[in-house]
Amino acid sequence: MNILNSLGAFSGSMAGYIVPFLFVLTIVVFFHELGHFLIARRCGIRVLVFSLGFGPEIVGFNDRYGTRWKLSAIPLGGYVKFFGDENAASVPDNEAAAEMSEEDKKVTFTHQKVGPRAAVVAAGPIANFILAIAIFAGIFMTVGKQTTTARVDSVLPNSAAQAAGFKPGDLVLSIAGQKIDSFTDMQRIVSISGGETLDILVERGGVPVTLHATPKIMKDSSGNELGMLGISRSMAAGDIKTVRMGPLEAVGAGAKETWFVVSRTLSYIGGVFTGRQPANQLGGPIRIAQVSGQVAAGGFIPLIHLAAVLSISIGLLNLFPIPLLDGGHLLFYGIEAVRGQPLSERAQEFGFRIGLAIVVMLMIFATFNDIVHLATS
Repeated sequence: MNILNSLGAFSGSMAGYIVPFLFVLTIVVFFHELGHFLIARRCGIRVLVFSLGFGPEIVGFNDRYGTRWKLSAIPLGGYVKFFGDENAASVPDNEAAAEMSEEDKKVTFTHQKVGPRAAVVAAGPIANFILAIAIFAGIFMTVGKQTTTARVDSVLPNSAAQAAGFKPGDLVLSIAGQKIDSFTDMQRIVSISGGETLDILVERGGVPVTLHATPKIMKDSSGNELGMLGISRSMAAGDIKTVRMGPLEAVGAGAKETWFVVSRTLSYIGGVFTGRQPANQLGGPIRIAQVSGQVAAGGFIPLIHLAAVLSISIGLLNLFPIPLLDGGHLLFYGIEAVRGQPLSERAQEFGFRIGLAIVVMLMIFATFNDIVHLATS
C-alpha cells in the first residue's frame, strides 16, 4: 500500500516534474545528437533526419542540405538518421546498399572508413562533455562559485567525526592524500566513502594532525544513502567567499568539475561491482523526473546545473563498451581497425542482441530502484 500511495503522490505532482524533466532531457539529447550530426556533415555523410523525440512528427522543416529537422510526439530521446540507414537506430539497409551507385555510397555512413565512422559515433558523448563544461563555465562567470573553507563548526554527538577526534575549529587540509580546498570538496569524497576508513589531515591551532575516520552510511532527505562524518561547516565571514571567474578560468574550472563528476561516477560504479557501494543508488527516468522537479523549485541555475550533471552521465554511459551504445560501436570499430576488416554481420548482430539485453535489464533494474525509492522516501 505504501508503494501505491507513493506512486499516487508522484502522479499527483507530475505536472511539477514533467516540464523540468523534459527541459533538461531535451537540452542533453539535442547536444548529443548535434555532435553526431556536425561530424557526420563534416565527413560528407548525408543526414536525412534530425529528430528530437520518437514517433509521429509534430512539426518540422527541411534545411538546404535536405535534412529533415523535426520534433516528434514521444519526447524521450532523439536520433540522427543517415542516408542508407534502415531505421532510426542506424541499422544499415543492406538491400538498398546493394543497388546504390558508387556516388551514393560515398555519402552513406556504413561505407565510410573506420576513422570517420568512429569520429561520428564518439562526437555524441564528447558533445555532452563540452555542454557540461560550457554550463559550468557559464555559471562560474555569471553567478560565481561560492566556496566555504573546510573548517569544522560543530561535531555531532555519537558521530563518525566525534569517534575520530574532530574538534570545532579544525581545518581539513587533505583526505586520503587528496588536497581539500573547500567544504564541498570534503563532502564529495566523504559521501561516496561510507564504511571506508579515511586518513584525514587537519590543521588544529596551526599544527597538522592526522585523524582516521570511517563515515557512517546514512540517508539524506531524498532517501539516498551517503557517507557522513557528522560535522557542520563554519559560516564565519572569513570562511565564505563567492568568486566570479573570467572566461579562461571558468572553462578550466568547468573542465575540472566535469572530470570530478566522471571520476566519482566511475568510482561509484567500480564500488558497486566490488560490493563496496550499494546498487540501489542507480536511478532511471522516474528518479530523474523527481529530482528535476525538486531542483527546479530552487530556480533556473540549479536546474541548468542538473542538466550539466545529466549530460555528463549520459555521455559517460554512452561510452561504455556495450553493443547498442556508442561505446559498443567504438569497440567494434577498434576490432575492425586491428583486424583490417569488420566483424561478420552475424557476430555484430549477436553482439547487439547481448547489448540490448544488458540495456533492458539495466532499465528494469533502475526503474525498480526508482519505485522502491519513491516508496521509502
